[in-house]
Amino acid sequence: MTVEQAPAPAGGRAAWAREVERAFAKAPERAAARRTPSGLPREPLYAPAAADAAFEARVGWPGEPPFLRGVQATMYRGRLWTMRQYAGFGTPAQTNARFKTLLEAGQTGLSVAFDLPTQIGYDSDAGVALGEVGKVGVPISTIDDMEELLEGIPLDRVSISMTINASAVVLLALVVAVARRRGLAPDALRGTIQNDILKEYIARGTFRFPIAPSMRLVTDTFRYAAAAMPRWNPISISGYHIREAGSTAPQELAFTFADAVAYVEAARAAGLDPDLFMPQLSFFFAAHSDLLEETAKFRAARRLWASLARDRLGAKDPASWRCRFHVQTGGVTLTARQPQVNVVRVALQALSAVLGGCQSLHTNGMDEALSLPTEASALLALRTQQVIAYESGAADTIDPLGGSWAVEAMTDQVEAEARRLLERIDAAGGMVAAIEAGLPQGLIQRAAYEHQQAVERGDRVVVGVNRFQVDDEAAPAPFRVDEAIAAERTARLAAFRAARDPAAVARHLDGLAAAARAPGAPLVEPIVAAVLDRVTLGEIMGTLAGVFGEYEGADHY
Repeated sequence: MTVEQAPAPAGGRAAWAREVERAFAKAPERAAARRTPSGLPREPLYAPAAADAAFEARVGWPGEPPFLRGVQATMYRGRLWTMRQYAGFGTPAQTNARFKTLLEAGQTGLSVAFDLPTQIGYDSDAGVALGEVGKVGVPISTIDDMEELLEGIPLDRVSISMTINASAVVLLALVVAVARRRGLAPDALRGTIQNDILKEYIARGTFRFPIAPSMRLVTDTFRYAAAAMPRWNPISISGYHIREAGSTAPQELAFTFADAVAYVEAARAAGLDPDLFMPQLSFFFAAHSDLLEETAKFRAARRLWASLARDRLGAKDPASWRCRFHVQTGGVTLTARQPQVNVVRVALQALSAVLGGCQSLHTNGMDEALSLPTEASALLALRTQQVIAYESGAADTIDPLGGSWAVEAMTDQVEAEARRLLERIDAAGGMVAAIEAGLPQGLIQRAAYEHQQAVERGDRVVVGVNRFQVDDEAAPAPFRVDEAIAAERTARLAAFRAARDPAAVARHLDGLAAAARAPGAPLVEPIVAAVLDRVTLGEIMGTLAGVFGEYEGADHY
């Protein structure tokens, strides 16, 4: 399908204008956006005075197919994006304290980083967890850990995003279980689990099971969320880690959407109606430092997904065509040399995400090339978002770079190259077959190599690294996690296990193994029941591994 054949708009300029006026009436706090600081009138959107059919099909209006200009009619003129800073380290209590600090500073959603043992599905006292407990995220093994992590957080008012994949179904179950302890039904919860296992095989490596049973877990969360958690996104299909591994911007889009196609097709094969779960799909992209290309990439993503969802995947509901996405600034772009310069990089990257119309945003700390961010750098990163939101004017006009000759041309170019790559994935038999053949991995590795060669030749300038270096610069003190945490976590788990009913644990694990052996049997519900009865993450994942097996190479982690 060509760019010109993108889905036709639903209502046009008049319908969009009516929707905007209704929305503005409900958002008086954004009234100041109607004028510049100089008092000049500022329109919510700029478009040709007489838009023709080609414009309607290729560009259209915010909130209408093909969604190039945004997935909501008013975008930030109605409500700002969710400011969701990624955090997790040490213990659940320490991470909870960081969450509360950021919420008090104006953050509007939580984003949880888990340590490597939790990501792969091991309890903190497992032998393979040695040396990694609490290092790159928070360790969560039990319902009590999750309760401590979320202490004082109103789960029905604050949305929670969790970067978790192999063990995503268990972390989702733990959140549901904590909510039930508090008397909240699952349909009261708002948030996202990343749950994007395919990109782990491509770019990141925190897998546990072979691809087929991993896909079954993903589609079962789709089923459960569609029935029980209508405000929860059961997946955040991630191009971020593909980009972090070294991909180009078009590769990021192509491989992300190829993963998405594979998930939707697997869910359809499991008997799910696409329009039942596709409105709950969300995406996750990186923002790098080329301001115009990144802005164009985000715009292209919406138009490309709209056409794929409608014409390839057969979704009938326009809500299924919307590409809603979170953005994180590019961790791989940050430098250990002159780390203060990273503040500028992050600001430019965050600006591209806003100009491109993201729904939520994380800004990295300036010291993240050295360690986890300190509290001070995390706060500065949040303040970067707030300056863009409230001082830059970038949030006061919908799609502010729309109509720029450069941005429109780049939007078309990024989309066309992404489509070419999608055709190559299709020719390889689809994304699962392509992953097994190493196709996307090889393309990413080549792109990463070529970029590094350009940096080493000096063709691509990295300030402070291959040009404008400073001798004898003082590095900031890095953040360090207390090594005693692992012993404390081991003792805590021993006490947790001693206080429960062993017969109930065995009953739950036997039932889960039986469900895992039965094709198509629901898995989320027995896992929720198990964690409520104090079964641990590692026990559940170990039981599933006993049925599913482990992916070759997983023992490397």
